[in-house]
Amino acid sequence: MPKVEAIVSTVIAESFRTAQVRGMFDLPQEKTCHERFAVEVPGADEDWQIGLIVGPSGSGKSTLACQAFGGEGFIWAGFRWPEDAAVVDGFPEQVDMREITMALSAVGFSSPPAWLRPYHVLSNGEKFRCDLARLLCQAKPGQVAVMDEFTSVVDRQVAKVGSAAVAKAVRGRPGKKFIAISCHYDIREWLEPDWVVDMATCTLARGRLCRPRFELSVHACGKELWPMFKRHHYLSGSLPMGCKFYVGVIGGMPVAFAAVGPQMGYTGYRRFSRVVVLPDYQGIGVGGRFRDAVAEITASLPGVKRLSLVTSHPAMIRSMAKNPRWRCSMAGMGTDGLAHTARQSRMTASFVYKPACTIRRPSGQVEGEKQ
Repeated sequence: MPKVEAIVSTVIAESFRTAQVRGMFDLPQEKTCHERFAVEVPGADEDWQIGLIVGPSGSGKSTLACQAFGGEGFIWAGFRWPEDAAVVDGFPEQVDMREITMALSAVGFSSPPAWLRPYHVLSNGEKFRCDLARLLCQAKPGQVAVMDEFTSVVDRQVAKVGSAAVAKAVRGRPGKKFIAISCHYDIREWLEPDWVVDMATCTLARGRLCRPRFELSVHACGKELWPMFKRHHYLSGSLPMGCKFYVGVIGGMPVAFAAVGPQMGYTGYRRFSRVVVLPDYQGIGVGGRFRDAVAEITASLPGVKRLSLVTSHPAMIRSMAKNPRWRCSMAGMGTDGLAHTARQSRMTASFVYKPACTIRRPSGQVEGEKQ
């Protein structure tokens, strides 16, 4: 475990005003000012994935990071994005589209319409997530990704959720290492770092903290809430006729919306028409919990025999493929359940929900499934 010792020296420019300050506060007559600190930091070759350097402004966080992690084995965020190109075109050419969409979704930026916009028109929270996604994509095997001023330009709710999304994204990639540098202490539990260097005390603490839990409640609602969600969905902003609507709420704030409607030509069949989570709450599992809660409510309604969901969103496909409550059902597809839909020119997958209290017939067939 290396111990970093650094002395930061700055020349003081002499002027009438600097002389006045010395006289007002009885400061010594020195031509330079010095700051010295010494702190232990984990080595890049040790067994960890996420680190955090935290402390007040001016405490030496960036200096420590440069001293300890400024070598060739590290990549720092601070990318230049094209002014007149979509966000997805800002990633290096050697990074394929699948990896880009996976990275954007992993850090909680799962709004395909926003992927087509230039970086400079995005919100601070969206820019923050784009920088993280690009940092994870460009970090080569063995490199440590470092981000200075982590969460400094976003509000604290986005900072917490974004930190949790980053932690999930990094830990889902074995071998990846990430270091955040921040002056905000409120992200520690959400980022769940393996170690924390606190520059206020020049101390190192090891051991992951437990991320706070959030309470998600699901309620029936009207379509009047749809306008706050529709711009974040990758399909048309219009809603099909005959749908029931649901909203997911965290801390009194609507964060997710779903529309479930009848499937034409099949009595008792229902299908999800829309599932949307606001960008500030993407990447921490809200979408999956909300979708499954709405599915269980719908499946328990009288007369409902089957509930399905068809999607072309890569993140949702991966999530549902891992969930035992959902069975891939698209006819004629391969084992991965993917197909190319010529009319819409996109990859799609269809899943059928298996209720928690499934009623089985003597033949072993699940009620609501076709013979």
